[in-house]
Amino acid sequence: MDTRRLELLLALSRLGSMRAVADAHHLTTSTVSQQIAALARDTGAALIEPEGRRVRLTPAGKRLADHAVTILAAVDRARLDLDPDAEPAGTVRVGGFATGIRVSLLPIVADLAVRYPEVDVVISEYEPVEAFKLLTADDLDLALTYDYNLAPASPGADLDAVPLWSIGWGLGVPSGTAADRGLMTFADSTWIVNSRNTADETAVRTLASLAGFTPTIAHQIDSLDLVEDLIVAGFGVGLLPLGRPTSPGVTVLPLQNPDVTLTAYAVTRRGRSAWSPLRAILDRMRPPAGLLQHPTWPRPEAAVANQSA
Repeated sequence: MDTRRLELLLALSRLGSMRAVADAHHLTTSTVSQQIAALARDTGAALIEPEGRRVRLTPAGKRLADHAVTILAAVDRARLDLDPDAEPAGTVRVGGFATGIRVSLLPIVADLAVRYPEVDVVISEYEPVEAFKLLTADDLDLALTYDYNLAPASPGADLDAVPLWSIGWGLGVPSGTAADRGLMTFADSTWIVNSRNTADETAVRTLASLAGFTPTIAHQIDSLDLVEDLIVAGFGVGLLPLGRPTSPGVTVLPLQNPDVTLTAYAVTRRGRSAWSPLRAILDRMRPPAGLLQHPTWPRPEAAVANQSA
């Protein structure tokens, strides 16, 4: 069974059209059609069927596409394992959320540069959903992502996620605000959520629903510093990490029943973590077995400001 044909079938299951597969793999539509037809002959099963002017996978085609994820991952792993002891060398493309990069990647890059001078790291900032798509398309080697216990992420069957650390989150409010009715105190407040990841909003809506109200969400902000500025300026309230030094004028109230916990992950394509440059990075990021770290939040300027306030 030709693995290249399996790659095209898997791409068809994700992209939905022969033309899209052809464009993604720099082939003609005719070539893609011929390769899928050859795969059908190899397997002795009809893999596609017409749907109007397009095609769709048959039940057999869908099952084979599911198998293709495991097969292609195993092929990748086999290629990498041909020389598992090779000195790490190459460019590792890392994408992730800003704090994940600060907490998990930046502290180890100096040591990596000394130990493995042939390893280059290229860093880009992405929210989890963006990073998952780039990993699946093989445009990233490593993603640093996160989710909340109230809004778990779904990386996909072709991705592997390793938990790195976790931290509790609370509700950021103007200093001096009395929460005498619990979360219901803020039922009439405007809420601030992330603009590029829906997990933040899902967690807020879940908390509000359990408390008995529907939140008014008006502001979508990526930067936690800017979230704080909006809170101080009276634009609303929003989720912020517990233990993170805050700007003067902001207090983070603990949340209970339920609490809110953010967990950070290192995510790779299945079968790729054995690649020596990537393995060198992952080995330094992973916490001891069964022990999730609780990192110090990387915001020293706020800590200095609070001490002088």
